Amino acid sequence: MEQQETVFANGNELAARAARQIRYHVMGYYPITPSTQIAENLDMWRAEGKTDIRLIAAEGEHSAAGICYGASAAGGRVFGATSANGLLYALEEMPVQSGTRMPMVMNVACRTVSGPLCIKGDHSDIMYLLNAGWLILFAPRPQAVYDMNLMALKLAEEFMLPVAVAYDGFFTSHQKRKCKVFSQDRTVQEYIGSFTRRENALNVENPVTIGSYMGEKDILQNKYELHQAMERAGGRIQPVFDEYGELSGRFYKKVEGYRTEDAEAVLVLLGSAFETAREAVDELREKGTAAGVVTLLVLRPFPAKELWETCRHAKVILVGDRQDSYGAGGGNLSLETRACMQRFGYGGKILARVYGLGGTDFYKEDAVRLFAACREETACDFAYYGAEALDKNPEAGKENALRPGDMTPGLTSCSYDSEEQVMRVKGGSVRETLAMPKRLACGHGACPGCGIPVNLNLLMRGIEGNVVFVFHTGCGMVVTTAYPKTSFRVPYVHNLFQNGPATMGGIIAVFEEKQRRGEMPEGQITFVMVSGDGGMDIGLGSALGAACRNQKMILFEYDNGGYMNTGYQLSYSTPYGAKSATSHVGKDGFGKDFFHRDTAQIMAAAGIPYVATVAESNPADFIRKAAKAAAYANGFGMAYVKALSACPLNWNDKPENEREVVSAAVDCCFFPLYEVEQGTTRITYDPEEMGKKQPVTDWLSRMGRTRHLLREEYAEVVKALQLEVDRRYARLKEKAQKP
Repeated sequence: MEQQETVFANGNELAARAARQIRYHVMGYYPITPSTQIAENLDMWRAEGKTDIRLIAAEGEHSAAGICYGASAAGGRVFGATSANGLLYALEEMPVQSGTRMPMVMNVACRTVSGPLCIKGDHSDIMYLLNAGWLILFAPRPQAVYDMNLMALKLAEEFMLPVAVAYDGFFTSHQKRKCKVFSQDRTVQEYIGSFTRRENALNVENPVTIGSYMGEKDILQNKYELHQAMERAGGRIQPVFDEYGELSGRFYKKVEGYRTEDAEAVLVLLGSAFETAREAVDELREKGTAAGVVTLLVLRPFPAKELWETCRHAKVILVGDRQDSYGAGGGNLSLETRACMQRFGYGGKILARVYGLGGTDFYKEDAVRLFAACREETACDFAYYGAEALDKNPEAGKENALRPGDMTPGLTSCSYDSEEQVMRVKGGSVRETLAMPKRLACGHGACPGCGIPVNLNLLMRGIEGNVVFVFHTGCGMVVTTAYPKTSFRVPYVHNLFQNGPATMGGIIAVFEEKQRRGEMPEGQITFVMVSGDGGMDIGLGSALGAACRNQKMILFEYDNGGYMNTGYQLSYSTPYGAKSATSHVGKDGFGKDFFHRDTAQIMAAAGIPYVATVAESNPADFIRKAAKAAAYANGFGMAYVKALSACPLNWNDKPENEREVVSAAVDCCFFPLYEVEQGTTRITYDPEEMGKKQPVTDWLSRMGRTRHLLREEYAEVVKALQLEVDRRYARLKEKAQKP
């Protein structure tokens, strides 16, 4: 056994530690709960000079998977991590990586797949990977996460296959335990060994084509070879486990059983529930019940023989699934267990129960109840455990709706000047629009000082008539729609980060078509798609698609400068030099190392009728632009409005000061206020002309996330940011002066 030390850590931290000790070349990632801690820890160590792994923040999980693929094709050692819908978004890449035989390791902190949105842990994500040609290990405890990450790379490189290490999100991923890790990185690197792939994209002396087009005969052969590799890997996994046991003192089996030798009733459970069920087994054994529990540490290749040998003496097997294969009479684990045991001639009874969805806790008492079902003569083959039939009240929520008469106060009006190609606004003063009915009710769960409800209410004060909202995932959605309550008094739809504008496009298409067919009355609805929390990173493609189609909607972005709903990781809108959970400050890091993306200019370049930037520090300007955006959305096509949205929790400032902080961002021209109307740029607030122009340091000094930049050692960073802010503003003024 090699020298080891005890650490108090959770599964995510141990996955990151294993990656650091292995010294991967590249990690492509995108933040998603609950796997994000892995990238956060590696970024922190990178800033401290403790690792040189190249971390690449993609704009979405699909691109993160592409980064990993390219890095592996170049012969690098590659690492990734994701969860839930992030895995599904990347799923298209997974067969590419296995079919072209790219070795890599990906950690999956298992989480509920939406919709409806839920960020808690179950196994509905990892089961989508079963048919992708990946080896899949499943770690039931944090210690196994560390150990399996080391063994996974060994298997990946031996068989030229990608490997996933899965474990329970929020249970194994976040619960800290005392665990053993190797004291020396050298021990890990010697165990893994060196790896050189002659056939790689950087070998210019022996060029190869990777990912050729194949006809039916060749693709059949390719998949057969992939099958053979999986079969060979299946025979090698246990020896690798044993070899690692000699090194670490921790021995693993593909199928782990507890008191199963003489058990009459056996539970088959994945992940952390196995540990809980062991306590139930001990309790039942004391009462004379011959109970046992089994877990699988390998899902692919499926360990059929080992499972049969572990369970064959039981009279009843109950398989618990933390997901369902809807309509199939059980989840994937129970379906494969049934097939496996039938193949080997098992004559007992097999029951299937779906449990623990959405992170529902699983206690010892729950395991005892499942064992009780094994003793019931009339127990049904398949059922949901813990679900209840709920009485739905059809009248619920109606008191929250607005009456049609409330929606047209006539406070703001717009008329289009076709000769000058501008929208003229009448009314819309801050005081007058106080009478506008609130589409967002008073109750929400946002942090004190959060700019999202402030900006939404300002936007709505400029928009008269009926409104339909689409929100993608983010703080704005989470804090306003916690089931069974909602803050919205108008129709609202939620969809995923990457396709909010597309979703709204579908709603608009039906609205227009139903009106054309006479299936709904004539009338106007303003459609507002709300983005934020990095949604214009992962969702930019969808936004530009809607812009190219010029669909009649307002795309409203509350730009809070990061992925705030996952705990503040950097986004492409995060300021240069700002620290976040994935842009740490240390001897090798000064914060985010590239400039913020100018989405307003990108949308203007798409040629849509109206683009505007707004800020709560200038409310009258905000309301008038909202009115113009609605007029353009209803009459001409797409309007894009971007607000700088305060986040005191992650900007690390005081809630009561947010208007001043936002005002400073405007006055230093980091966030200039302007509009692009029918292609013509107009600056609507010029701090230079007002004598209020400030250096960027005035804004940076007001937030904890950027205050470190005021130190002398970061003078060049501030200088670069000031030059970029000045360059962008000078370019904007040139556009305004020479339309």
